[in-house]
Amino acid sequence: MNLSGPVYRLYEYYLFRQLDKDRAPRHVGIILDGNRRYARKHGLEVPWFGHHRGAAKVMEVLRILWEANVKVCTLYAFSIENFQRSKSEVEEIMALAEEKFSEVVGNPDVHRHRVRIQAIGRVDLLPERVQMAIHQAEEETKDYSDHILNVAIGYSGRAELVDAVKAIGEKIESGEIEPSDITEDIIESHLYTNGVPDPDLIIRTSGEERLSGFLLWQSAYSELYFAQIYWPAVRRIDIWRALRSYGDRSRRYGT
Repeated sequence: MNLSGPVYRLYEYYLFRQLDKDRAPRHVGIILDGNRRYARKHGLEVPWFGHHRGAAKVMEVLRILWEANVKVCTLYAFSIENFQRSKSEVEEIMALAEEKFSEVVGNPDVHRHRVRIQAIGRVDLLPERVQMAIHQAEEETKDYSDHILNVAIGYSGRAELVDAVKAIGEKIESGEIEPSDITEDIIESHLYTNGVPDPDLIIRTSGEERLSGFLLWQSAYSELYFAQIYWPAVRRIDIWRALRSYGDRSRRYGT
């Protein structure tokens, strides 16, 4: 639906009236997909344009989610597999990550909404300057609890499970626990998202209909919403459509 001007604002108001904050998902995961295709659509073969537009879109979407009463958001920003892209593209993305994590410290929205920032993934694979920016953002917001923002960077769902199994194996080897002690709760306590509720809703932009290794364990009962729009072009109505779709569904948890 291509909307503009007064028609767009009317449709936006219509969607807003349909939102029920009491039925909002507690935790929304978003796979930020389509930056490079967005750049190509605008006649640019280099992906920088798309990545910069995509990074600028993040805070706008977070504000929309916070307004809708979403308490936790996990953004899939950069996978371990993404390291296989060209050196120049990876360097550009890492520079953007450093910039955006550094901006958290002085961002009034983050402090007004009391958002705790957490990076999840194999952060040790990232350049040291990015690790330092992440550490600063996490330290600056560690005492906040009204909202949580997880940024999956250097992340892979399979790697997360491997790391959890290794950590549990080390505890078995040391005698801290027995194999028979292993339960779902034990496994969950060793995931990167320990202490955070599983995502109720996962949104993927760009029209691709797969999770690409995102929160493999945690997404077992998540509702999925695939938006037919590239991430940098996401609008308020696209997020509200996803939230409305979630509110219209009846979650069964396997029954």
